[in-house]
Amino acid sequence: MSVAQIGKGSLPGIARRAARRDVTFCVALIVFGIVTVVAIAGPWLSPYGPNDLYVGPINGAPSLAHPFGTDDVGRDILSRTLAGAATSVFAPIVVVLVSTVIGGTLAVASAWFGGIVSGAIARIIDVIFAIPGLVIAVLAVAIFGKGLAAPIIGLSIAYIPVVARLSQSAAARELGRPYIAALRVQGVSSLAICFRHLIPAMVPILAAQMAVGFGYAMLDLAAISFLGLGQQPPAPDWGSMISSGQVGILAGAPEQSVFPAVLVVVTVLSVGVIGARVTAWAERKEQ
Repeated sequence: MSVAQIGKGSLPGIARRAARRDVTFCVALIVFGIVTVVAIAGPWLSPYGPNDLYVGPINGAPSLAHPFGTDDVGRDILSRTLAGAATSVFAPIVVVLVSTVIGGTLAVASAWFGGIVSGAIARIIDVIFAIPGLVIAVLAVAIFGKGLAAPIIGLSIAYIPVVARLSQSAAARELGRPYIAALRVQGVSSLAICFRHLIPAMVPILAAQMAVGFGYAMLDLAAISFLGLGQQPPAPDWGSMISSGQVGILAGAPEQSVFPAVLVVVTVLSVGVIGARVTAWAERKEQ
C-alpha cells in the first residue's frame, strides 16, 4: 500500500464514499450523529431537571407536558433520558479509545519486534482474553467501588486482547510490504515508519473495530448499570433507568424502561451498521 493509498483510506474518505453508495450506512451515521448531539446538549434540551421530583403525576402516561411520561416518583422521563445520554454514549467511547490505543500499541510492538517480545505479549493477551469482559468489570467494581470509573477500567482491559489480535495481523501484513523494506533501506527511522506509514495504514481496521467495540461496550455498561454496579441513583443512566423502570412495568407504566431500552438498541444498531460497512471496505482494500 503506497502513501497515497493510505491517504485515500482516511476515515472521513471512507465515510463519504460509503454514504454515497449505501443509504443504510448514511442513515446509521445520521442516527448516531443525532444521539451524539443529544448526549452533548442533553442538559440544555431537558424541559425539567433530571432529578426534580413530582413534576408530574406518579407513573404518568406520555403527554404534551411529559412526552415520555413520568416515573414512580414523578420525575420527567424525557429529561432523565436526555441527561443520561451523556454517560451512556461517552463512557463506551472512553472504553474503545483506551482499549484501541493500548491494544494497537501492543500489536505494533509485537509485529515490529517479534521473537520474545511477541511471545510475551501473546501470553498476556491470552490470559486476559480467557476472562469474560463482564467478569473483569465486576472485579474492578469490587476493587474500586461502584460507579462508572470501575466498569470503564475493567471493560477497557477486557477489550484490549480483541483489538490487539486483530491489529497485530494487520500490522504484520503491512510490515511485510515492499515499501516498508524500501523505507528501511533508505534509513528512515523506526518511529517515522510507524507513525507516518504503519499506523495510518491500520486506521480503517482500527476504526471498524472501534465501531463494533462501541456497541459491545454500550451493552456491557448498560448491563452493569442494570445490575446496580455502574452509575448510581439518582444520577440518570440508560441502563439504571431500565432497571428502575421495572417498578413502572409492574404498575402498568413501562415508559421508563422502554424509551431508554429503545435508544440503547437503536444506537448499538446504528454503530453496528457503521462498523460492518467500514470493516467490509477495509477487507476489500486488503485484497
